[in-house]
Amino acid sequence: MKPTAPNESRHALDLETLQTPTVRLWTAHIDDEIVGTVALVEIDLKHAELKAMRTAPRCRRQGIAAKLLEHALVDASSRGLSRVSLETGAASFFAAAHALYRKAGFQDSGPFGRYSEDPHSVFMTRTL
Repeated sequence: MKPTAPNESRHALDLETLQTPTVRLWTAHIDDEIVGTVALVEIDLKHAELKAMRTAPRCRRQGIAAKLLEHALVDASSRGLSRVSLETGAASFFAAAHALYRKAGFQDSGPFGRYSEDPHSVFMTRTL
């Protein structure tokens, strides 16, 4: 993520945080290789944040991210959450991610949770 934003605008979770009880993490595999990840982090009993959405560069444009996103949203809905929000980069590098999220029903929103306005961030949310 270093080339996409300055330090203060990078909000990726570290491995230790991804292993906490408030985080649900899924991976996509081809054979024995992890090719994609997605996580949901509880904000409160009705709201989660989509995090750690990644696809291996050589595996992009194959629908892996869409399947992971759908899985995370079904999980959130099945647990009674009413909203999922996300923060992603604003740079052109993230255009495909923005399109994926909009196609999945996310709409632009303002900052949520611990976030504040940032020119390097795009905030989106979806009601379930």
